[in-house]
Amino acid sequence: MALSTKRKSLMLVVLGGVVCGMVGLSFAAVPLYDLFCRVTGFGGTTQIAETAPTEIGARIMAVRFNADVSNDVPWRFKPSQLEVELHVGEVGLAFYTATNQSTETILGSATFNVTPLKAGLYFTKVDCFCFEEQVLRPGESAKLPVTFFVDPEIVNDRNLDDVTTITLSYTFFNQGEEALKSYLGEQAQLASRDIDGTTKQN
Repeated sequence: MALSTKRKSLMLVVLGGVVCGMVGLSFAAVPLYDLFCRVTGFGGTTQIAETAPTEIGARIMAVRFNADVSNDVPWRFKPSQLEVELHVGEVGLAFYTATNQSTETILGSATFNVTPLKAGLYFTKVDCFCFEEQVLRPGESAKLPVTFFVDPEIVNDRNLDDVTTITLSYTFFNQGEEALKSYLGEQAQLASRDIDGTTKQN
């Protein structure tokens, strides 16, 4: 009887460890998947760079722009230009505009990808509005820039020889009330620190 009790206790400990391990792996899976996508360009995930290439190639690529919003984001969101052409390695600058058409303040976050999906490995952003959440108050509009280039290494990938046009797409999602409150609270704290710093300097 004592042996059976010990076995049951051991089994509970083992099962508890397995459950905890599975929970830990589930949380780790998201950042690991994100890292995988960024490294491989899987699913049209774009790349990020701090500086532009030092060389500009002869090949010309057309970049088209697309904009969408989820059903719970009452924004008018659209690209300011439909298409630009640039050489591989050449830095491009494009703009999107967003207007909050509701009577509520909304915090949005933009997801992004490119098509064809295989071009994601070579489409690189230097700066982008999608790197940060965007908040728009009722009736407020914002001009949202993205700085990018197509990696010159694309010319060495035979699988991309047929690609002459890349479409960059964004979709805005509502981050919800709790995220909005947290965001506005953080912004208020930063503004307070700036005022205190200016007061002390004076």
